[in-house]
Amino acid sequence: MSQTQTGPSYRTVNPATGAVEQTFDWSTDDEVEAALTSAYAAYAGWKDVLLEGRAAVVHRIAELFVERKDELGALATREMGKPLGEAVGEAEFCGEIFDYFATEAQTLTADVPIKTFSGGQAVVQKLPIGPLLGIMPWNYPFYQIARFAAPNLMLGNVVILKHAESVPGCALAVAQLMSDAGVPEGAYVNLFASHDQIERVIADPRIAGVSLTGSERAGAVVAAIAGRNLKKCVLELGGSDPYVVLDTDDVRASADTAWATRIGNTGQACNSNKRMIVMDDVFDGFVARLTEHAQDLRPGDPTTEEEGTFAPLSSRAAAENLAEQVQDAVAKGATLHAGGVLGEAPAAYYSPAVLTGITTEMRAYREELFGPVAVVYKVSDDDEALALANDTAYGLGGAVFSTDPERATRVARRLEVGMSNVNTPAGEGAEMPFGGVKRSGFGRELGPLGMDEFVNKRIFYVAD
Repeated sequence: MSQTQTGPSYRTVNPATGAVEQTFDWSTDDEVEAALTSAYAAYAGWKDVLLEGRAAVVHRIAELFVERKDELGALATREMGKPLGEAVGEAEFCGEIFDYFATEAQTLTADVPIKTFSGGQAVVQKLPIGPLLGIMPWNYPFYQIARFAAPNLMLGNVVILKHAESVPGCALAVAQLMSDAGVPEGAYVNLFASHDQIERVIADPRIAGVSLTGSERAGAVVAAIAGRNLKKCVLELGGSDPYVVLDTDDVRASADTAWATRIGNTGQACNSNKRMIVMDDVFDGFVARLTEHAQDLRPGDPTTEEEGTFAPLSSRAAAENLAEQVQDAVAKGATLHAGGVLGEAPAAYYSPAVLTGITTEMRAYREELFGPVAVVYKVSDDDEALALANDTAYGLGGAVFSTDPERATRVARRLEVGMSNVNTPAGEGAEMPFGGVKRSGFGRELGPLGMDEFVNKRIFYVAD
């Protein structure tokens, strides 16, 4: 087999400087074939390891994520600009995820008895299905892998991992961690594969399923390929989550929570509160407080996180695209209260912004703003808030706040999302399933549902 592409593909580009620090060649076609062969061979043995044996390895993966949190955090900061404290915390959370599945696997994979009407005994067994392909994004370069790999390694599936081209160092670090934890050769394989190669991997009969976290466009392509080849797929795509404030007895504190949520990971989270929907009697104070947060911030070094500074976005292209979306809104009548300044190239800085007055003809109304822009809408009653919250092609998550929990619950129950929250930005934890509806994709990761995707739910019946 020949190599399908030449030249560097995966690159470490420090978004704080724009400097290209390291490059990596594409995987060759021979390397892709070797990965498939190795994974298929590893599956034959890994699926037959007793659950306790797999759990010991997965617990060790958890330990290594915690032991190496500083090293891993520095890698994420270098490659995609994540503030260092958040990057270290992400690695720690991965430890919690792997520990959760190692600890709970016995319960989550237990046979489920079925009542029969013809005698005999019947159960649903939860069995592995084979090698899986994971296509992962850059915004949480460790956490995204953990959500996919932890439950599937515990089930007895094996993993081929194609990471985002901008975080090769993170991809290699995780592959090394897996090997050091005792994952058998071939049971976790990293590939620096091209799009054409990935299409062939999905089509290969040795691959049983594919999971992608990424854009709508990528999700549609992967789902089409998987469908043509009759492969199960899980898609976690974009989001434009509503964050509804019906009332509050402390406007400043409510705005503080909303702001901290919005700028987490420099606004680059699928389930961030991208549309703040605020009742008219608290709207002005809410926007004023957000504006205070956004004013007078300056570009900073994400490795030091100095007070009064902000981190870069993941890439110059990402910063420029966000600037275009905001400029489109302002040109059509929206109000930019603070921030929204694109820094000098080639770095990827874009100052956190507060935007109001968004209308339906603006890109910002329909598109996901993947960066630190707080978009705030004014509404006058609960029905208007709900209608606006659901007026989106996305359906990932949402949150509703009120001093009256019953009032918030009534609205939250009617959100067209996969994750609905009352009086908290999000219910988070290794045990909490993650995923959406509509154009946010389908399938779930984490929690009991995360272990229920790539599984053979086999009926096992013994007649009397």
